[in-house]
Order: sequence, then structure tokens, then C-alpha cells
Amino acid sequence: MIQTLGPVMLDLESVTLRGEERDLLQRPEVGGVILFARNVEHARQVRELCEAIRRVRPELLLAIDQEGGRVQRLHEGVTRLPAMGRIGRDYQVAPEVTERLCLDTGWLLGMEMAACGLDLTFAPVLDVDSGISSVIGDRSFSSDPQAISAMAGAFICGLHEAGMAAVGKHFPGHGSVAADSHLELPVDERPLDELRRHDLVPFAELASRLDGVMPAHVIYTAFDSRPAGFSPSWLGLLRESLGFKGTIFSDDLGMAGAGFAGGPGDRALAALDAGCDMVLVCNDRTAALEALEACRGRTTRLAARLRYGRARPEISALEALGRWRRVHARLEALASS
Repeated sequence: MIQTLGPVMLDLESVTLRGEERDLLQRPEVGGVILFARNVEHARQVRELCEAIRRVRPELLLAIDQEGGRVQRLHEGVTRLPAMGRIGRDYQVAPEVTERLCLDTGWLLGMEMAACGLDLTFAPVLDVDSGISSVIGDRSFSSDPQAISAMAGAFICGLHEAGMAAVGKHFPGHGSVAADSHLELPVDERPLDELRRHDLVPFAELASRLDGVMPAHVIYTAFDSRPAGFSPSWLGLLRESLGFKGTIFSDDLGMAGAGFAGGPGDRALAALDAGCDMVLVCNDRTAALEALEACRGRTTRLAARLRYGRARPEISALEALGRWRRVHARLEALASS
């Protein structure tokens, strides 16, 4: 089933929905909302905020970055997740046990985010940690591409078991550049064959199971002079060679790595024209308004499976589940270690 939405996902200013934001969300170019730490106090408040958004536009996609470790927007009322690299540390000595934990982690994360009223979290990270990128680092499951495929594959199964979509990032891999695309435009000069043997492996092996993919604001000179998120060549490879059928979300167009494409409106149109289905414009309301104006009249078709389609659990009900209690205790212990 396909749904038609506006192509822009934007953010909010606070923990409650303001009057001017209600008007903003009614613009047809808006297709989703992403929450940041400033929008979050605790799980119940997030659910109330999501319910307020849905009263304005029930069809909007509601998202968050809740990976674990240093990328976890919501802390109060949900499990404190370790970085995926902490979980992956045990893979070589106990692969089956680690894969089971990854599956349980995806399930717990999906259930908790659903209970908070959200449709999706932008996870899992599929970047290969090469010991070069500080912005990726332990957000990656491993330095071994095949191990990432196994662990992230189990994590995706867990998300799906909970009824939540899986969005892999940052295609085709951000783990082998030192520059932080939040602050500058990284350039990866490795040969394409090396990218295929290394960074692309998790995306190639998991493309058919992912509901969404987020490309990197990185230039890979062996294949294209444009950053992947603005490259019809890279996004075409994702669609045609890897067989990805889901939704392509741009990374935040407010990042310095997106400056390649010009101003906010130019960035939005360039990403959409390259093959992105939905663009994120965050932490800059003026830029978001420019992107909305540039996208006036444009729509995008998204798979309905991105939206959480089940009855939403209550956080308190999760605590009554033996599986939740077991996984929660294990992950909290790992996060503290």
C-alpha cells in the first residue's frame, strides 16, 4: 500500500506544539516531523506531543534518532541503550548470543518507540567502523562488514517483530572518512572496488529487508563528484543494483556537508531530483520555510509500512512483559559498563 505525503520532514521548537507550528504542519509540503532532545522530557510527554501532532495531521510520519549510546534523544521512561558497538564487541566470541541480543534490542526499541507514539527511529547504523570517523565510531556494530550484516539483520528482524520500520544509514558508508559531515563535506577517495568489498556490504546484504535508507553527505570520488544524497548515480545504484524498494530519506539538509547544493530550497530540490523521497530540514526554521516554498506542489509516495500500524502499547504494559524486563536489564547493564 502506498501513501502520498509532502516531501519535507521538519522539527519543532519545544516539548509542546505551538500555535504557529500547528499552522506550519498543515502545509501540504510537510510529510513528517522529527523530534530532538529539546522536544523530549519523558516517554509520556513524547506520546502526548505525538498525539497533539496527529490531531493536526494524522497522516504525518513521526520520527526520532534513538540509536543508543551517544545518539539517544529520549532517556526518561525508556531503556538506556548501549552503543551498538558495545553490543557488537562480543560478536566474535559469542555470535549466536550476540545476534539474539541484537534481535531483542530491535524489538525492545521498536516497542518503546511505538509506546511513545512514534512511527520510526532512524536505525540501524550500517556504517563500518574503520577507526577513522569519530562521528561514527561505536555507533557502528563492528569493523567487520559481515558481522554488521548479521547483527543489523537481527536488529531489523526485532524492529519488524515490534511492528516498526527499519531505516539503514549512512549509505554507502560514512565510517572511513575523518571529517564530520555536520561540520564540513567529507571526501572519500578510495576505489569503488574497495567500497564494494567493505562499506557497501551491509547495505547490499540488507537492502531487501530495509524499509528506509539514509544516504551520507560524503563525496566518493571514484563514483561521482556529488555527495551520495545528491547523486542520482549512487541512489540509482541503491535502487537498481541493490534492489532497494523502500523510502530514501536525506540526511539533515542543514548540515555543512549539504552545502554543496546551495541554499535550503536548492538543497531540497537537488536531493529530491537525485532520488530522495523525503528530505529532512532541521534546526533552522528559516531554512525549513525556504525548503517548503521550493517544494510547493510536490508530493512523494511512501510505503505505508513506514507508519506504525498496530495498536500502540503503553510503557507500563511493557514493564509487565518478561521479555521486556530481561532485555531491559541486560541493555541497562551494558550501557553502564
